[in-house]
Amino acid sequence: MRARARYLPRMRPRAPIGPLVALVSAALLGATPLGAQQVADSAFHPDVGPPAFAGGAGPRVALDQAHHNFHTVDGRYLSFARLLRADGFIVDGSDVPLTAGALAGVDVLVVANALNERNDIGQNWTLPTPSAFTPEEIAAVRAWVEGGGALLLIADHMPFAGAARDLAAAFGFDFLNGFALEDGEVGGRGPMIFRRTDGSLAAHPITDGGRAGARVDSVATFTGSPFRSPTGATSLLTFRGNVVSLNPDTAWTFRDDTPRTDVGGWSQGAVTQVGRGRVAVFGEAAMFSAQLAGPQGVPVGMNAPLAAQNPRFLLNLMGWLSGEGRSVR
Repeated sequence: MRARARYLPRMRPRAPIGPLVALVSAALLGATPLGAQQVADSAFHPDVGPPAFAGGAGPRVALDQAHHNFHTVDGRYLSFARLLRADGFIVDGSDVPLTAGALAGVDVLVVANALNERNDIGQNWTLPTPSAFTPEEIAAVRAWVEGGGALLLIADHMPFAGAARDLAAAFGFDFLNGFALEDGEVGGRGPMIFRRTDGSLAAHPITDGGRAGARVDSVATFTGSPFRSPTGATSLLTFRGNVVSLNPDTAWTFRDDTPRTDVGGWSQGAVTQVGRGRVAVFGEAAMFSAQLAGPQGVPVGMNAPLAAQNPRFLLNLMGWLSGEGRSVR
């Protein structure tokens, strides 16, 4: 999720929209080369109630920072780290390749918007989008999860979905390297809301609470990518029938002949168990951030009004990944 300073083309005509709407609903709800227009909201401090773990005694969370990640502990995932620390988790950035040694002692590995060097240098967000991870790293993560580790893999729209595809495939998830949009419309809508009332937000221990008073009834996402889940996985966030993926060869460049795929029924968030471990995959990164976008400093992420339940959703998710319902390692 990044910022863009100009209007984006629409795939079919609609009534004109104003500059702020265009900037926020289109430009700032996805990742673009003008990342400087998108910064962490350092004033965001949600009240999460009593922490789940005593300070310094909670599960260890490693946020991958070794793969040209757009989101880092001290950068655009500052609020992600702060929220988890307020709940008692120990959160650190990891700047080394993913090996058995690097993962030893880690309870939850978080990978958010990793890129291959080919797409990161000069923010060259064009096809191809090679894997951000080597085959050896993917094998190490798979073995670690099977042995009891927990992975939270987050990959936004193209090129991030393409860079995460091989790692996701190791667990049976199939990313589409595109942009998930309601009605295939660029720039005319705000966040996508997944709700219990229409079935797009699933009932699951994560959404039902895990802890007293922690039920989640809606979750907001901001553009992102779609994926298909393997048999046995639970789709927590399921696209309604009006969602399509636009699949361009260059990020945020759409033409009349840009390929599109109907993705109604596909996932933007899902979880599964693999061996003795757990995996959560999400096709959108801003939902777990709190950012200020554009010169107006528009809230995007957990600080957005429509995303008021996103912080609780994240804490419930991390509780499930780190051992809720089983012994914490």
